[in-house]
Amino acid sequence: MPSLKSSDSSKPSSFSRRGFLAGTAMGAAALAVTRELRGEAAKDGRKIKLGVVGCGGRGAWIAGLFREHGGYDMHAVADYFPEVADSAGDALGVDKSRRFSGLSGYRKLIESGVEAVALETPPCFFPEHVQAAVDAGLHVYMAKPVAVDVPGCLKVDAAAKKATQNKQCFLIDYQMPTDPHNQECAKRLREGALGSIGMVKSFYYGGLFADPPMTDNIESRLRSLVWVNDTAIGASYHVNACIHPIQAMMWALDMTPVAAVGISRLARAEPHGDSHDMYGITYEFANGLIWTHSGRHAAGLTGPEDPLAYCEFLGDAYMRIGYGGKSLIRGGAKHYPGGSVENLYKAGAERNIAAFHRNVLEGNVSNETIRMAIDSCLTTMLGREACLRKGRMTMEELLKENRPLEVDLKGLKA
Repeated sequence: MPSLKSSDSSKPSSFSRRGFLAGTAMGAAALAVTRELRGEAAKDGRKIKLGVVGCGGRGAWIAGLFREHGGYDMHAVADYFPEVADSAGDALGVDKSRRFSGLSGYRKLIESGVEAVALETPPCFFPEHVQAAVDAGLHVYMAKPVAVDVPGCLKVDAAAKKATQNKQCFLIDYQMPTDPHNQECAKRLREGALGSIGMVKSFYYGGLFADPPMTDNIESRLRSLVWVNDTAIGASYHVNACIHPIQAMMWALDMTPVAAVGISRLARAEPHGDSHDMYGITYEFANGLIWTHSGRHAAGLTGPEDPLAYCEFLGDAYMRIGYGGKSLIRGGAKHYPGGSVENLYKAGAERNIAAFHRNVLEGNVSNETIRMAIDSCLTTMLGREACLRKGRMTMEELLKENRPLEVDLKGLKA
């Protein structure tokens, strides 16, 4: 079972320095500029044989970042759609004999001689892919969220623990904790910058993904992020997208909520998938701290200068961290004027790719991203389920229920 950490109920503003250091172990990568990180890879000369599973939009894009880093040999690619695998293979210079497709393509990639895999598929496939990669002795770099349901989270957690025991590196690609201004704010928070925290807030204001009519099987739902609309395939808008500020809030506080209550609705025009796209959730921590989250997934809600996601901390001073915009601490003895969070979608991925390379080469298998990635995924699921039931649900109840979401794979190519 994952480590679901909460705080001492008598100390709402008490934070663990050890937990902070664990949660920010990628700080060195975040403070280095990209060209320096690439220079380290070139100087070392050691290239990691990498296979990329899932070569659609973000998968192809992030594969390009791995190649640009200079420390990876782009050895193999796999995607359900053969034309997508071929397109990625052409762009990356992968030999045609190491381009795989179909549902079993990931297994052929694992057997092709790779040392590490980057997993960029719809999250319903992650638990199976992670288990196979870890069992094969590979290092794992994967996207969020780690699963669509509690059983999947537990499988990924078990595989990640096995990877650590077997001295395999495992990194889950969250970007907000890699930004230097976000890190400085979190550091000062833990040093008491806000005094007693009264409440915290998080926001995600993003767009929608295409949600076309259903076809005879789910093949059409596996393209172009359509799967975000389908809870059993993509976990829901809340779990897949709102998880950015959810994870960042938990990272900064180093705490996991114990319960949630909320309401959500499906507001997009002509929906075909079942995921809701508007969320209002209140999370509770064991120490009494209240956390409100608003998630809106629609067109035209914010201006181009507004951050995609951000977190606010309200205490004796005010703190804000984000996926864009400005991160700062206003007031108090540890006031921090902050600065702009720049190009985090790319910069955060580049930092994580560099950290993964460094960890593999140095044999660093502390794998600090695992615990918060699992706990934040479960926390978004807790919010999703509380909303669907329009009532209060505890984390204990969610884990005990352990409800699987079934994906219908009939008619898909093996």
